[in-house]
Amino acid sequence: MKLEVVFSPASLGPHEAAGRAVFVIDVLRATTTICAALHHGARAVIPVSTAEEATRLSQTLGPEDVVLAGERGSERIPGFALGNSPLEMVESAVRGKTLVMTTTNGTRALLGTQGASEVYVAAGVNLAVAGARAFELGRERKDVLILCAGRESRFALEDAYAAGRLVFEALGRRRTRKGLNDEAIVAVDLVRRYGRGWERPFALSAAGRQLTRLGMANDVAEAGRENAYPVLPLFHERRITAVPGAASVTLP
Repeated sequence: MKLEVVFSPASLGPHEAAGRAVFVIDVLRATTTICAALHHGARAVIPVSTAEEATRLSQTLGPEDVVLAGERGSERIPGFALGNSPLEMVESAVRGKTLVMTTTNGTRALLGTQGASEVYVAAGVNLAVAGARAFELGRERKDVLILCAGRESRFALEDAYAAGRLVFEALGRRRTRKGLNDEAIVAVDLVRRYGRGWERPFALSAAGRQLTRLGMANDVAEAGRENAYPVLPLFHERRITAVPGAASVTLP
C-alpha cells in the first residue's frame, strides 16, 4: 500500500486522487466543524465553492430543512445562520438539518477530490475513527492519500501535524517509512517533534494565532479535543454523511 500526504490542494496533480481513498484535513476548522455537525445530528453537509452558490442551493432545497454555514477570513458570512465554528454546531441548530457550507480552505479541498474511490473527512476530533478506517484500507492493500486543505493554497502547520497523527493511526501505530512519500515522512517527523498534544502546533500555526486574535481561541481548543466527535464523515455524491456504526470501529 502507498500512504501519501499532500500539504495543499495546489500541489495535487490533475489525476492524483483518482482511484484512491482520500482523507481531507482542515483541522482549523472546517473538518472539525463537519464532524461536530454530524455528531450532533445533522443529516448531511453539502460543501460548495462560494457563498452565492450556497445561497442558490439552499433556495432550491427549501429553507425549512437547510442551514447555511460558512466563513470568509475566519468570520461568519453575512446572512448565514452559522459560521465555521464547531461550537456553533449544537443539536438545537443542526439536528435533522442539511448544512450547505462554504469555507476559505476546507470545502475547496473536498471539492478537489474528483475521481477518488472514497473520500473521508478527518480531524483530531475523530482521529481514532478515521485512523481505524485508514488502517482497514491498508490491510485491504488500497492506496491512501491524505490531503491537507492548507492555508490559502500553502502549507499549514496544523494540518500537516494532523496528517502525521493520521499516518501513525493508519500504520497501526508502527514506526515505518515503507510506502510513505516525502510529505508523509515530514508529517510524521512533526509528530515526533511536537508529541501527542495538539496545543503547541495549534498555538504556533498561523491559523491558530489568527483565530486567537479574533477571539476564537475556544474553537482552537475544541479542535484539540481528541476523539470528541467519533464520527466518520463520507463525502459521496456531493453530500457528506456519517458512516453508520463507524464510531464502534477501533484499531486492534
